Amino acid sequence: MPRNQTSRRAMLVASSAALAAGYFSTQARANPNRISPNDKINLGVIGIGPRCTYDLTAMLKFDDIRCVAIADVQASRRDAGKKLVDETYGNKDLTLYRDFRELLARREIDAVLVATGDRWHAPASILAAQAGKDVYSEKPCGITIADCQQLADTMTKLGRVFQAGTQRRSVANFRQAVQLVHNGKLGKLQKMHASVYMPTLDNNWLPAEPQPGRDVVDWNMWLGPAPWRPYNAKYCEGRWRGQWDFDSGARLLDWGAHTVDLCQWANQADDSMPLTYEPSEKEIVCTYANGVKLIIDFLPDPFGKRDPHYITRLGTCPVRFHCEGGWIETGDEGEIVVEPNSLAKEIEQTKRIKGLDVSEHARDFFDCIRSRKSTAANPTVMRRSHIACHAAAIAWILGRKLTIDPKTESFVDDNEANTLRSRGQRQWA
Repeated sequence: MPRNQTSRRAMLVASSAALAAGYFSTQARANPNRISPNDKINLGVIGIGPRCTYDLTAMLKFDDIRCVAIADVQASRRDAGKKLVDETYGNKDLTLYRDFRELLARREIDAVLVATGDRWHAPASILAAQAGKDVYSEKPCGITIADCQQLADTMTKLGRVFQAGTQRRSVANFRQAVQLVHNGKLGKLQKMHASVYMPTLDNNWLPAEPQPGRDVVDWNMWLGPAPWRPYNAKYCEGRWRGQWDFDSGARLLDWGAHTVDLCQWANQADDSMPLTYEPSEKEIVCTYANGVKLIIDFLPDPFGKRDPHYITRLGTCPVRFHCEGGWIETGDEGEIVVEPNSLAKEIEQTKRIKGLDVSEHARDFFDCIRSRKSTAANPTVMRRSHIACHAAAIAWILGRKLTIDPKTESFVDDNEANTLRSRGQRQWA
């Protein structure tokens, strides 16, 4: 590109970014919580794929919530989202946007559900907070340690209500398992198992295909802060997963954002994290300051044959807590298994009901919007559990034991590991 065109584009990008930052900063100051008990909470949606549809379907059942707008870079997803919402409400009032910044500019929108691809979670959530919105963000909430730090700092500084989409904190069987550890009836906690996918790194580009029109797929906005690469339709269908440029923590956070988070909770370590991370071919052994071990187990086939550490029938995202006097395990199917069996009578067994596993978590978010209280998966909870996952992933990537300082959230005497705490971001505005 000729130099004068390059300079002009750089000027426009900088100008656009500055205007957006200034506008949203003003909005954040001008839009304090103004929801009375009888008001409906106006909800906007940023990114509506399969996961968002699952979340939103649960949220649409709340009488005090009104979804008023959806933004997505793909026309097919925008249209599907409008069909879902309009049919639920029996009208055609929902507004669609290609650029989510237009949605954020609407002052009457109180909160947003961010359910884009991973690369957009933190940037979109931060812009939403700067626009004066409260945020429910799907996980992983940030694809780097630096993203998680900036996201948590922004929510705290601006006083926004934030809920990470780690909904198992609000699911009955997981809550019961953690509480059984906390009440001491199994004795002192010694070791925890958190299941994750087998980590993977993929840096290969898919073959270039003709790029569709911007109104069909806005490829520049789809990429967002990620490095540029040629369009391929399969990326928009989910083939971005496992790609370093688009994914987080070598896919370790796909399940780890849930299972490690539950272990953090069980160990009463929501304001800290493990100090050391030692990888091997089958697991990453993490050790807390209190001596408790967190073992992150790689499951080669997470939906099929399981590692012998876990009871297959208990479902996906299993966790197991070992204490001096026994152990307890549960997973997504809702059943809880405890040893010694004499404690089984104290457990109220549940079964998984599709849709309910996010309803309580979403309800907590909306209730906290009204009360301005802290959510179950607040910025600090998200920050510490996500950074623990990222630290484990970096140890696996580098193939060596790492030590982190929980106060600075940086690795001790390892410059190479510290460079992986952040990534450069493309100018997308």
